[in-house]
Amino acid sequence: MQRRTYFYAALMLTLVTVGFLVVPVVMSVMAGLTKNFFVGLKSGLTLEWVFRVWELYQDTIWRSMGIALACLAITLIAGVPAAYGLALSKSRWARIFEETLILPVAVPGLAIALALIQTYGGFREFRMSWAFILVGHVLYTLPFMVRSVLAVLSSIPLNEYEEAAASLGANKRRRFFDIVVPNAMPGIMAGSLMVVTLSIGEFNLSWMLHTPLTKTLPVGLADSYASMRLEVASAYTLVFFIMIVPLLIAMQKFGQTGTARKPTQH
Repeated sequence: MQRRTYFYAALMLTLVTVGFLVVPVVMSVMAGLTKNFFVGLKSGLTLEWVFRVWELYQDTIWRSMGIALACLAITLIAGVPAAYGLALSKSRWARIFEETLILPVAVPGLAIALALIQTYGGFREFRMSWAFILVGHVLYTLPFMVRSVLAVLSSIPLNEYEEAAASLGANKRRRFFDIVVPNAMPGIMAGSLMVVTLSIGEFNLSWMLHTPLTKTLPVGLADSYASMRLEVASAYTLVFFIMIVPLLIAMQKFGQTGTARKPTQH
């Protein structure tokens, strides 16, 4: 009887907590789909505000997607080999490098953005382009890619696989693509989804680094809240959810460590 009481008390607390978190999201979505939020559902449902958002802010959506994909490509090219090297090395310098790599996560995004402006703000063409925002996003997201891949590679006997593949005649390049990449794929997938999600949703860096011609999706969202009517801002939030939620679900699905793949002779 006492156990059942505890169960229902915990269930009630969980439902209240979930309701507290979900109700504002539902209200925001409904505001973007009703003709007049202050009248409520009696005013009717409409997609007018979503189309208005697309008309006014589609450039920020496409720009955010382009920056996120470019950020993903750079972090893959730089992050996977870096994680591979860190997994193989047991030296003190490798650990120092690993901890240094995490610094952008610990430092506030505004501070990183200010440092970039102070260092590279004098290059006018670079400062005015979306590539300037991309640099900030790479600095911020690269540690997540490295950490995700490194966690997977550290969970397998990588040195043994390397030695076995080398004894079979595989060179360094083939060992990387035939042994390391397949074994690291769960971490690569999790890191990729994390990089894209963080890049699309990053506000602090983007707000500090953007110009009127290089607004990203979160900056456009803040702009819509400041200058547009509530329904437009809420519809923008709905568009943001539509882009982010599938990525979060995919991150949960693919973020599990897979079974190690041992080298085999062909």
